[in-house]
Amino acid sequence: MNARMLAVALSAALLSACAGNAPSRSARTPGAPASGTATEATRAHNAAVARAYDLQDGAAMADATRGLVAAPHGQIRAADGRVVWDFDSFAFVQGPPPDTVNPSLWRQARLNNQAGLFKVGEGIWQLRGFDLSNLTLIEGRTGWIVVDPLTVRETAQAAMAFARQHLGERPVSAMVFTHSHVDHFGGALALLSADEAQARPVPVVAPSGFMEEATSENLMAGPAMGRRAGYLYGAGLERSATGLVDNGLGKASPAGRAGILAPTLLIDQPRQELTLDGVRFVFHSVPDAEAPAELVFSLPDRKAFAGAEIVTQTLHNVYTLRGAKVRDARKWADHIDRMIDQLGDAEVLFNQHHWPVWGRDRIVDFLKAHRDSYRYIHDQTVRGMNRGLTAAEIAETLRLPRSLDARLEVHGYYGTVKHNVRAVFQYYLGWFDAHPANLDPLPPVEAARRYVALAGGSQAAIAQARQAYAEGDYRWTAELLRHVVLADPGPTEARELQARAFEQLAYQAESASWRNFYLAGARELLQGPPPARASGISLADMLPHVPTERLLEAMEARLDGPAAENFEIAVDLELTDSGERWALWVENAVLHHRRGAVWGAPTVRLAMGRPAFLQMVSGGVPPDTALAAAGVRASGDVQALRRLLGLLGRESGNFPIVTR
Repeated sequence: MNARMLAVALSAALLSACAGNAPSRSARTPGAPASGTATEATRAHNAAVARAYDLQDGAAMADATRGLVAAPHGQIRAADGRVVWDFDSFAFVQGPPPDTVNPSLWRQARLNNQAGLFKVGEGIWQLRGFDLSNLTLIEGRTGWIVVDPLTVRETAQAAMAFARQHLGERPVSAMVFTHSHVDHFGGALALLSADEAQARPVPVVAPSGFMEEATSENLMAGPAMGRRAGYLYGAGLERSATGLVDNGLGKASPAGRAGILAPTLLIDQPRQELTLDGVRFVFHSVPDAEAPAELVFSLPDRKAFAGAEIVTQTLHNVYTLRGAKVRDARKWADHIDRMIDQLGDAEVLFNQHHWPVWGRDRIVDFLKAHRDSYRYIHDQTVRGMNRGLTAAEIAETLRLPRSLDARLEVHGYYGTVKHNVRAVFQYYLGWFDAHPANLDPLPPVEAARRYVALAGGSQAAIAQARQAYAEGDYRWTAELLRHVVLADPGPTEARELQARAFEQLAYQAESASWRNFYLAGARELLQGPPPARASGISLADMLPHVPTERLLEAMEARLDGPAAENFEIAVDLELTDSGERWALWVENAVLHHRRGAVWGAPTVRLAMGRPAFLQMVSGGVPPDTALAAAGVRASGDVQALRRLLGLLGRESGNFPIVTR
């Protein structure tokens, strides 16, 4: 893990486009349509969706455009000229749905296309469509109270400049972070520097545990999560009706520079009232559901309630496909239930994704639909597993009741019923389905070779897959060819046909996340994994805030255990600028750490500044360069220290997913 990968590990959400061109359309598997063409089965599937639901977006579009002050155009660029955000890249999302997009997802994509500065209520504005998330401005007595300053500096700066252009110049008088995901705090330093926040001073409000969660989420499994996030957010996919059309939660993820501000006020109570720049806030802590640290709040004097990301205009993830700890669906529903009681006489509910809901009766109805969707998925999954059903069996059959399924605001544009069912099962019972054959199954490649042999060889399996494809059975096509590609990734016919099956599944998917995964998988089958490259989000401004213990934990998980066999070392580490003292040692091929000095005689003593230590252990500079830098003192067996640093793996994060 080098400095780049450490940054990817911290991003928790968002990658830029991977290198490479769009999939080639010159090669074509016999019997399969050209890439980018919907089959008859896909057209029939999407037509059935259009018949099953009222997809007219008139009322929703009225809400999505209500209060529009001005709309932006063009691009947001970084200082070096890179495009960070392109307002016009989704201009094709208009008119009736094409055959290659599920019509329900197309409706969501049209609604998410409404970008601009919007007046939400008296003294409340939102900037939407400048980023994956929303930036909310609340007018205070002396300046703007900023809620969630987007993902990166560039989009936050552009959004604030756009607001000031239309609303006038006012300073930032307070900042609120609703939760610990990077798309809700990463742009903070563009609007308020740490020095300015301290000098004025400016209150910075966040939920309890915010800094720990914000700076460490995904650190341990960063390369894996970063690679999967590229699939989830459609990194590298062409923005077109056959590629990326939406992300369900918003249009796309930006590519820029993220930072963080340390909060000065923490919310850790069910009810906590504060006055910020003359505006009365009533905060409520809602942890361990959508995010480990999160808050919602009401503005009672303005009859408004802010739901953060606890509710959005889509069913959310109980488990996110990029990979993360499973969330508590029951607790999530309970938070929403309490929000109904906390509303007071609110006449508008605004959230940090999507558009608001106006009218108290509509707000209550909206909250109940979200509450009961999570509760239904939770309760019926638990009921199913207590009847002896597996996660796959429950996911295949569980459907929301018609009263909820008819509500498009709880459709699975981001999370889905199917993978949320599996998440609830995992939350309670874990990965094992209790079948003895699954205690010690063969690894995927070895199992694939045997299945292909059982089928009569690759050609026989491909023939069966071709027949399934012709019948519109794309799930079975993909499953059959998974074994063929894993058993022998060389032949192009299997990879091309599986790519076509993935494309048809993408064109049918209501979930933007599933669509992106399918299309990214098809792309990898035809082109291979992307080359290693820098993340779209630079988190250099965040790295100094990562607790040293979290860095050491991630460092320990990078040790090459087999290569460390019979190697022992004890390092007495002093971080001279922070005053920290740590003992690091290798024992039984495991790297350990403990606060304080080494017990007994150390193998090596190392004293250096914390930034230099971070650069050294993350691979930002070679060990010899780091150890020779000014202010670094190393004594004892320095060669053993060099060997330890050499045993720390530096994963590129571009491993294959569908072709390994």
